[in-house]
Amino acid sequence: MVDKKEFDLIVLGAGPGGYVAAIKAAQNGLNVCLIEKEFLGGTCLNVGCIPTKTLISHAEVLNQINRASEFGIEIKDVSFDFAKIKNRKDQVLQGIRASLEGLLKQNKITILEGKGSFTAPKEIKVQGKESAIVRAENIIVATGSVPFDIPSFKCDHKKILNSTSVLELEKLPKKIAVIGGGYIGCEFASLYKAFGVEVVILEALPKILMTQPKVVQDQMTKIFTEDGIEIKTDVFVEKIDTSDAGVKVHLKDHDPVDADLALVSVGRKIVSDDFGLEKTGVEVHEKGWIVVNDQMQTNVDGIYAIGDVTGQFMLAHVASHQAIVAAENICGKRSKMHYEAVPAVIFTHPEVATVGLSFEEAVEKGYSAKLGSFPFQALGKAQATGDTEGFAQIVTDSKTGQILGAQVIGKEASSLIAEMALAISNELTVECVFDTIHAHPTLPEAWMEAALLANDTPIHFPPRKK
Repeated sequence: MVDKKEFDLIVLGAGPGGYVAAIKAAQNGLNVCLIEKEFLGGTCLNVGCIPTKTLISHAEVLNQINRASEFGIEIKDVSFDFAKIKNRKDQVLQGIRASLEGLLKQNKITILEGKGSFTAPKEIKVQGKESAIVRAENIIVATGSVPFDIPSFKCDHKKILNSTSVLELEKLPKKIAVIGGGYIGCEFASLYKAFGVEVVILEALPKILMTQPKVVQDQMTKIFTEDGIEIKTDVFVEKIDTSDAGVKVHLKDHDPVDADLALVSVGRKIVSDDFGLEKTGVEVHEKGWIVVNDQMQTNVDGIYAIGDVTGQFMLAHVASHQAIVAAENICGKRSKMHYEAVPAVIFTHPEVATVGLSFEEAVEKGYSAKLGSFPFQALGKAQATGDTEGFAQIVTDSKTGQILGAQVIGKEASSLIAEMALAISNELTVECVFDTIHAHPTLPEAWMEAALLANDTPIHFPPRKK
């Protein structure tokens, strides 16, 4: 006989959206059930953000060691054991996963391990390690996304890998062909290049990182090319042959590319099917995402959706923020989601980070847009550490001085972008930035200098020619 349990809230999916929603609701006194068919933490913790950034942290250490001679430090016979690197990555994941489970239990959240499927708008049947039928007046769908598989060259996870299976490699290939030059493909290309792998990026569009501002596309193309990463754009992959020797990637109207492995990184597929959603009457867009309003509510009373499944920004931190909005509305606190100041980071070498509007987008929206761009080459801290590659720039409305967007390429871009996210979220002006005292010598001074340039009052940069 299957257990039947009643809760105030059921959360389907325990990724960075689902578990945050569960904790927020529990803190507000709700009896919460969290259902997860695989691992707590979802894609981000297990096969996304954390494992990739753990591997990238190893690459950063290796990069620093290889640069040691620039600082007068001689290191001989540098080597690494990639199997040990992979093992440390797994240990990091296990540690965080255990901590997360403890945190959920401390918040008195019921965790059910198994696949959850709707049997009715207020009821979910769980099958797996634990079987149960659970009911609640409020349900949050947080089912996330999975790597997109191309029918003409499906991943066999041996020679043709996706962003999940590539994380299980214990031995590096001599050459890897990366299919797709978006942020996932570029992160892995940068990672494997740091470990001495020959890398070729195959992109169907005219440039890599096509969702990024043109200045980012151009700069990262230049950096990658100078670093020895081969980039082939405007190429269409027709099929991939595999053999004991490796892979042969066949391109339309171009010569094939030979490599040891192929990594398919052409995007992610939203998971909105195969869990009985059709039994709820929830509206699903033709492209697969669940339609929600700014309170994360679907068209069905009591059913909410958050994270990748909403088709907004497929970013862990967006899912977590949507989770808080959904949980607060369920708990009777009116809360709305806004997307004007969503930071996005690409963990390449060097890092890329953006928030708000690009210059081109600001012009298209009718702003009298202005750009203030400051190179890291002109920063004292960057000179001291030898990290002079990149720039920080601010997009403003020249009529009001309001900050509309910001982009940064360079050391610690992932941390630097937070200042601009705060500025845009609070509708600050460039004057607010350059009137704020920035510690010296630091990299965040780049924002102060960019703000001064946007105001036509540069200090450490030549004035614009009139």
